[in-house]
Amino acid sequence: MVPKTAVILAAGLGTRMGERPKGLLKVARREILYRTLTLLGQNGVERFVIVTNERYAGLYREFIEGHGFNAELVVNPEPEKGNGHSLHLAKGHISERFVLVMGDHVYGEEFIREALKGSGLIADRRPRWTDVGEATKVRVRDGRVKEIGKNLEEWDAVDTGFFVLDEGIFEVTEKLEIEREGDYPLSEVVKRAKLAVTFIDGLPWTDVDTPNDLKKARRMLVKTAVKGTGDGFVSRHLNRRISTEISYLLAERVSPNGMTAITFALGMLSAFLTLVSLPLAGILYQLSSILDGVDGELARAQLRTSRFGGYIDSLLDRYVDGAFLALLAYSTLREPLWHLVALLALLGSVMVSYSTERFKAAYGEDAYGSIPALRKLPGKRDERIFLTMLFLLYPIEVSVKALFLLLAIITNLRVVMTAWLIGRKKS
Repeated sequence: MVPKTAVILAAGLGTRMGERPKGLLKVARREILYRTLTLLGQNGVERFVIVTNERYAGLYREFIEGHGFNAELVVNPEPEKGNGHSLHLAKGHISERFVLVMGDHVYGEEFIREALKGSGLIADRRPRWTDVGEATKVRVRDGRVKEIGKNLEEWDAVDTGFFVLDEGIFEVTEKLEIEREGDYPLSEVVKRAKLAVTFIDGLPWTDVDTPNDLKKARRMLVKTAVKGTGDGFVSRHLNRRISTEISYLLAERVSPNGMTAITFALGMLSAFLTLVSLPLAGILYQLSSILDGVDGELARAQLRTSRFGGYIDSLLDRYVDGAFLALLAYSTLREPLWHLVALLALLGSVMVSYSTERFKAAYGEDAYGSIPALRKLPGKRDERIFLTMLFLLYPIEVSVKALFLLLAIITNLRVVMTAWLIGRKKS
């Protein structure tokens, strides 16, 4: 069962960040603390206790009230003492099993979802996004913490700064308060308690100690914001490699809606360029296909996803595709038979997306997740656009006709195969 309360330790002075509260630093246009509270809240956590220092208490209070989080502040008047002491100060505010996280850690959605299922210290044996040299390492024996520290030469995993604990942890902090006069690190608490260890390997998380760490966190968020299951071959092997780099550069500057508008404008421009230069039209069409992934990547990285945004993006894609094929046919084809072929290509292109969206509306499931075989069928939008660009780079009449014929066959065959696979799955 997911704990209903989370404690966030944010009492550090942020000396390596210009003495700014690290929890309020923004990554991809969202505060680190906003990310943590939002993702925990989306996964069942209802109440938050934030331990901070006197200097930053006002800023955190303003942040909480501004965003409407169900959170209370606990002020640590001695932030120079170890973060174990900060945990102890939350004692009177906890009456149940709880989550403990660090205020300067950035977590991905998948990590938090899986971490909440664990218990004790959440550790990573294959950290991908954090500097292992600076990280706190853990040696594990019989499923529990044996040793913990940054300078361990032999270690089994890295401390992710995420814990699922119960009130028993305060018995340990109570003893350390007396022994160490309130000055002790959280690692000492973990070692004394011999916490159970849950391994969650390779999922996105990192800590932020320096300005360079903010850049690393942004890259992590963008790289892990790829949609995944719905991508075609070209997107997986070409478009996403480019779009994620663009998203990384734009993540602090451009909103998803702004990017959607730019992509739509470029796509429509490519359509009208079929009346002027087919090679240039094809290249811009492919560029718009690459940029079409950026708005979704930004939305996921910035925690700004919405059903309406996805809906509008899908509508605009259909307008771009329809306009491009219609104007391409108008500018190149003369015989009525080829007009019919072009019409079949246009209808097939629209029906490819409609067939999967209609499945989602009818069954309430993602088609590509429910029927993995759909991912292998050729004819998705990214593949059609790339194919179009290739045929238009050397635009003779035969190549344009061949393009329309190929699109008509591939798209309509894909729709038939989609209907067949769905029928076999659901009948």
